[in-house]
Amino acid sequence: METKAGDPGAFAHFDLARVPSPAFVVDEVAVRRNLAILADIKERSGAKVLLALKAFSMWSLAPLIDEYLDGYCASGLWEARLAREHFAGPISTYSPAYKSEDLSEISRISEHITFNNPQQIERWKNNSDQLVDLDSSDICLRINPQIALGETEKYDPSQPHSRLGFPISQLLPEHFALLSGIHFHNLCEQGFDALAQTWGKIEPVIAPHFDSLRWINLGGGHHITREDYNREALVGFLKELKARSGCEIYLEPGEAVALDAGILVGEILDVFDNGMPVGITDISATCHMPDVIEAPYRPAMLNERSDGTAIRLGGPSCLAGDIIGDYILPEDPHIGQRIAFLDQAHYSMVKTNTFNGVPLPSIWLWNSENDALKCVKTFDWREFEERLS
Repeated sequence: METKAGDPGAFAHFDLARVPSPAFVVDEVAVRRNLAILADIKERSGAKVLLALKAFSMWSLAPLIDEYLDGYCASGLWEARLAREHFAGPISTYSPAYKSEDLSEISRISEHITFNNPQQIERWKNNSDQLVDLDSSDICLRINPQIALGETEKYDPSQPHSRLGFPISQLLPEHFALLSGIHFHNLCEQGFDALAQTWGKIEPVIAPHFDSLRWINLGGGHHITREDYNREALVGFLKELKARSGCEIYLEPGEAVALDAGILVGEILDVFDNGMPVGITDISATCHMPDVIEAPYRPAMLNERSDGTAIRLGGPSCLAGDIIGDYILPEDPHIGQRIAFLDQAHYSMVKTNTFNGVPLPSIWLWNSENDALKCVKTFDWREFEERLS
C-alpha cells in the first residue's frame, strides 16, 4: 500500500533535536489548514462534517477542531466518552456490535447510533433491559454497498464476507421503517471518483425511501484535504444529494483532518552490516506505526535522498518483522542521528502500544508560524506496568 501523503510542509525546516526521541510532533497550523478546507466544503455544500476519532483523537486540539467542524463520530463507548468529555458538538457512534452495558451509556450521550444490521436494531428495540433507551437517539443502519474499490482487500469494507455493514443486496423496504438514517463507509484514502462509484451502487436501492429518512452519512476515507482531491465535484455532489433526498448529509473524515500535519521523530541507536547496512532505531513499526506492518506500507522520510546507499531501518523490539523499510538517509548513517517519518499524526498516535516494553513516544504541539513548541504528553514505564497485572 503506497502512502498518498508525505508533504513535509513546514517540517522541512524543523530542528529534530528540539524534542526528545521518540516523539510525535503535530503542527497546529497544518491542522487548521485542513480544518479550513473541510469547513469550506460544508459551508458551500450544506453538508455536515464530523471528525472520526478513530483516526485522530488529539483532544488537546479540541477547541481548534470545535471551531470548524459539526461534531464527532465514535467507534464505541470509550471514544464516545472522549468526545463527550473533551469536545463540543453532537456524537455519532457506530460499532459492529454492542454490549448492553455499553449501549446504555452510548444511547444517553450519542445523538446518532448506527447498527450493523436490522436484526440488531430489532433486538435492542425489543429488549427488556430498561437501561437501553434507543428513543433518545436517532437510529441508523450501516449498509455494505458491496463494491470493492480499495487498494488492499483487508482494508476494504466491501471485501468478500465483510463484517462491516448490512449487504445492500439484502436490504428490504420494510427495513426502512426502523431507521432515521443510512450510513455507509466504503473508502480508504480515496478521491471523489470512488465516492461517486459507491453512490452509483447505493442510490437505486435507497432513493425510493428518501422520504422516510432524515439523514444520510457518507462515512470516511475521503482524502478531501489532499491537493489533488476534486473538491468542486464533491461540493456539487453534496448539494445535489441534499436537494434531491431532502436529507441531512454527513461526512466523517478522520485522516483528512490531520493529513501531513505530524511527524514521528526518532534516533538511530546502532548501525551494522548484514549484506546491506542495517540500522536499529528507537522507533518501532509494531509499537509506534502498526500500519507499516498491517497495511503494509512504507512511510515517507523527512529529507530522504534520491540516490545513495540504502539502509534497512527497524525498531528495538524482538519481533523479527519490526522493520520500517529501506531508506537513503539525509546524511551517512551514524549512531545518534535523528530521523523523522512524515504524515504520522493520524492512525499512529491512536494505535501505539507497549509491546516488549518499548517506550511510547511523547507528544508535542508545534506552531509553524510563530515557532512555539510545547509538550502535550509524556509517558513513563508505568504506562507499561499499569496495563498489566
